[in-house]
Amino acid sequence: MQQQQTTQNQNMQMPPTMVSSKDQMYLTDMLTWNLTASKKAHFFARQCQNQDVKTALEDAGRMHQRHYEKILQYLNRNPNPAQPS
Repeated sequence: MQQQQTTQNQNMQMPPTMVSSKDQMYLTDMLTWNLTASKKAHFFARQCQNQDVKTALEDAGRMHQRHYEKILQYLNRNPNPAQPS
């Protein structure tokens, strides 16, 4: 019990080199969510008349774009992350 609590409280310093197929599906979902959010934020920013709202939407779009690129970079460094579980 004590060992389980210690393990649960430790943060992972580096992502694993292998991920399960379930993890790979989740990563794919995260890519989709971030790309969709980025596209929507940029679309609505172009439609917006209020400069403060437009700026906030553009910032949100860039944030989601950065998250998308970060996940994609990780996957490109590890081209075959899924291993049989």
